[in-house]
Order: sequence, then structure tokens, then C-alpha cells
Amino acid sequence: MIKLSKQLGALDVFAVAAGAMISSGLFVLPALAFQKSGPAVILSYLFASFLIIPSVLSKAELSTAMPRAGGTYFFVERSLGPIWGVFSGLASWFSLALKSAFAVVGMAVLIEIVVHMVLSIQLEPWHLKVIVAFCCIGFTVLNIVSVKLTSRFQVLLVGILLAILAFFVLFGSGSVEAVRFKGFMGKGWSAVFATAGLVFISFGGLTKVASIAEEVKHPGRNLPFGMVMAWFVVTVFYISVIIITVGVVDGKELAVNYAPISLAASKFMGLPGFVILALAAVAAFVTTANGGILAASRSPMAMSRDQLLPPLLSRVSSRFKTPHISILLTGGFMITAIVFLELEVLVKTASTLMLILFILDNASVIIMRESRIQSYRPRFKSPLYPYVHIAAIVAYSALIIDMGTVPLMITACFIGLSAAWYWLYVCRRVSRASAVMHIVERVTDRELKTVTLEDELRDILLERDNIIEDRFDELIRGCEVLDIQGEEKAEKIFRQVSAILAKRLGTNEYVLFEKFLHREAEGGTVVQPGFAIPHIVVEGKNKFDILLVRAREGIIFPHAPDPVRIMFVLAGSKDERNYHLRALMAIAQIAQEKHFEQRWFAARDTQGLMNLILLSTRKRDTKP
Repeated sequence: MIKLSKQLGALDVFAVAAGAMISSGLFVLPALAFQKSGPAVILSYLFASFLIIPSVLSKAELSTAMPRAGGTYFFVERSLGPIWGVFSGLASWFSLALKSAFAVVGMAVLIEIVVHMVLSIQLEPWHLKVIVAFCCIGFTVLNIVSVKLTSRFQVLLVGILLAILAFFVLFGSGSVEAVRFKGFMGKGWSAVFATAGLVFISFGGLTKVASIAEEVKHPGRNLPFGMVMAWFVVTVFYISVIIITVGVVDGKELAVNYAPISLAASKFMGLPGFVILALAAVAAFVTTANGGILAASRSPMAMSRDQLLPPLLSRVSSRFKTPHISILLTGGFMITAIVFLELEVLVKTASTLMLILFILDNASVIIMRESRIQSYRPRFKSPLYPYVHIAAIVAYSALIIDMGTVPLMITACFIGLSAAWYWLYVCRRVSRASAVMHIVERVTDRELKTVTLEDELRDILLERDNIIEDRFDELIRGCEVLDIQGEEKAEKIFRQVSAILAKRLGTNEYVLFEKFLHREAEGGTVVQPGFAIPHIVVEGKNKFDILLVRAREGIIFPHAPDPVRIMFVLAGSKDERNYHLRALMAIAQIAQEKHFEQRWFAARDTQGLMNLILLSTRKRDTKP
């Protein structure tokens, strides 16, 4: 599998997240929202901004623990299993691609308005579809050629867009008339909350940046920072722009206009203001469409990697290091939707699917934490767990009910088709055990037959933290582990250890046994209560091995007041004496890590014990 290259920094994350939010939600939707709640539409946008916070926190946690392409698909598949993985992957791709297509259509409509106002030319509907199709082709090619070039284009456009909005806020604030806020709560709190559900979709694009987590440098830092900053900056601009728009435009005129922000600009800057803000709206739609293709195309690629879709979709261009087949599929679907489909109902359906995905994101955090998988170690942890996540699930469920019957029926069909695809294609190819199965295992006390998630998360973390394994890690990967349940005496354990090491080192087990006893007689190897490091010198050259022992009830050492429950056994030849000391230093660093003993006894099996050591934050020894 060719991996995607890490080319994106915090600024790129911010630009993709911010660009995905600032589009129709700001440049078109305020008019419809004003019809429903009047001047209190300002509060509706504020509440909608707060509603997205749990999903931002959940995505930040999941993406720092599992920075892999696919975002929600990957999180849901690994936490809930392949059936929900199929649904979430297809739903994420479908909703993102459709919203991106809708953004391109919005861009074309605004271009038509500007051309008509400035040049008095009326474009035909087919002209618009041609413009839209060429724009989609352009974004598709840009995404194939370079992720970095795509992100730079996104950064440039978002920078221009925010600069224009800042100009709008700065010069428009002096034209705000307080009288236009008269009867602020005239339509009541129920209208405010209902409108918050309507405009909530405006903030939905923020979390889609998790789909490109695999291509982000230092994801543990850059992803949470970029997402939170995008939420804060865009929220400030949303609220500021809406306040000025309501404050400078007559209510009756605002409620029926399809370009409310441009209309507001024309009130204090004339026609140039209208054109500038219309062009800003075009830039906003471009960022949404461009970032949408970037994020949406990663879902089919990630699903193909996991054998949930045909392998063709996981191909990565050897020249550009981008998933070109998946990008082409996404761009082609957008063009088809624009040319042949009525987007209004489908976009509402996409919004319903997005809310379901938010529910699954929050549920994934709960499941991953409750699974107690040792390798689940997010760099960022969502606060107020699990209360904020449960509240979010309830709130999003209420918003879904308000979407209406048709989107709910289409969504139900979508779930049915996903289940059918799973049974027809996926179930024969995939046998991964999800995090929810780890919970079932713990509750029912039954051991899983197929456990791959913990090891997969371990490898993801090694890559995330750029850990270059040294000789000690290699020894741990191949070492033997004794997991002892009852209380035992040290002599009996040394007999077992000697028998194992004798085979691995090619020496006599009775000689090893005597050496262990002699070493204990010379001076105890219990370095701290409950922790021992027996180590001996063996005959021969180039010999060194490690053996791990976990004793839940303890091992009784003659001269130790407390039973030993953690034991690292070392055996090496004289020529390995220097490395013997390095290994002892590595073990000392591991033992001093926070929560080491707790994690040691929480590990589900011997592989979990080895993973715990492989994921330690000790300083790696790169010397030969």
C-alpha cells in the first residue's frame, strides 16, 4: 500500500476547515433564516456554532488517535464494525460530494448575477451548467496533481475571503441602525432554536478536515489547533457579518434576497460593494467545492484499503502521491449530480446523513474509550466525557427528526443499501474485530478470536509519533512472554524461564537455572516493590535475549517483602555487556512512565504487553 505523503500543516488544516464552512451558510442562507426568526437570527447562528462543538472535540480526539484517510469512515469502522463502516464511508462521501456540487452551483448563480448587473448579459441555463462542469474538472485536476498545491490554493482563497469579510465588518459597522433590531425576539425562542437547526449545517464542513488527517504533519498538534481556530474565527465572522447585514438592510427586503451579504454591502458601498461581496461569495463556494473534493475522495480510498470497496479505488498515483482514481470518481459524481439531478432534496438528505455521521462520531469516542484498548492514545482528549457526547447525540437526533419525512426515508434506504453491500461483498473479505467487540469481550468474559485493532492502532501511533524502532524494540517484538495467573515461587518461575531461554540462546537450561539462583543469592534483582529485573551472563558470543513476565497474584522472592508482579528477564553473552547496560536503562525509562503499572495489568493478552512497551515514550537508542 502506497501511503499518502504528509504535506499539510496547521495553516492548511485551518484553511480547509474554514473554507468548508464559509459558503451558502453565510452568503445565501441568512435570508431564509431571517424569514423564520427575524433579527434573532443572530442568536440562531450563535447556538448553531455551539451545537457543533461536541463533534469538533470528538473529531479532534479520534483524528489524533487514528490519523488516517477517511475520517469518520475510519473511526466508525474501527469502533462499530464494518456494517456501520460501509454506511459511514458511503454517507460521508455522498454528503460531501453533493454539498460540494451544490457549492459549485451557487458559485455559478452568483457569477450570473454579477454578469447581469455589470454587463447586462443574461446567461442561459446551459451556459451555467457548462461553467459548473468545467469548474469541477478544474478542481478535480488540481486535487490529482498535488495535495500541497490544492492546500496552497485553499489557503490563498480563504485568506482573500477573510480579508474581504473583515473589510465588510470594519466599514459596515458604522452604517448599522439600531431601529432594525426592533422586535428582536418577536418570533419567540422556538423560532430561534428551529432556525438554529436550519443553519447548523453551515458549520458542518468544519469536521470534514479529519478525512485528510493522514496527510497532516504532526497531527496530534496541528489537527486540534487548526480545527478549533477555524471554528473560532469563522464563528466570529458569521456573527459579525449577520449583525451588520440585519442592521443595514430592511427586513422585508432581506427576507426575499438570494444574495443578502452582497445586498448589505451595496447599502454602504454601492454597486462596487455588491460586486466585491459577490466575488467573495464566489471565492467561498470555490473553497467549499475544492476542499470538498479533497476530503470526500479520501472516503472511497480508505474503504478500498480495508476491502470494503474494490481495490481499484485505493490506488495512489506514484507520481503525485494522490488517490487519483478516487478523486476522479468524486469529480465525476459531482458533474453528474449537477447536470442531471435536482439537488434541493438531495442536499437536505446529505444534511440528514451528516447529522447521523455526527452521532456516530460521538458514539465512537464513547466506544473507543470504554473498549480500554491500550493502543488508543489520542494526543487530544475531548473534555467533559461522556456527558457532552451523550448530549450531542440527543441534540442531533432531534435535528434529524425536524428534517422531514422524505430525507428520513432516503436515509433509511441508504442504510439498507449499505447493509446489502456488506452482505454481498464485504462480509467474505473482512474479519476485523471492532472496538465494540472488545467491550462485548470484557462484559461476557469471552476471548476474541480475531484481534487486529490493537496492533493496527499501535502501528498508527508509531507512525504518528515518528518512532524509529531500535534494537530493544526488535527484541521485544520477538520475545517470549509468561502471563502467570496464580501466586508462584521464584524458583519455579526461573525453571520455566531457563527452559525457554535455553532453546532461544542455544545453551543448557540447567546452567541458566543455576545462574539465575546464584544471581539472586549474590544480590536481589528486585529494583522496586513488585518489579524485578533478573539478568545473567551466558556463554558464547553475540547472544542477547529478553523475556517478559506478568504475575497478577505475584511471584514470591525469598528476600523481597512484596510479591513481584512485573519482571523483565535479561540474558546475554560477555561481548554484549555494553548493550546489557543500554537495555537496563531502557527498562528503567519504561518503568518510570506515568500509568505504566496500571496499563501493564490492563493489557488484555501477551501481545498487549508487548504493545505497551513498543509504544513507550522512552528515548530510542540509535547507536549501533
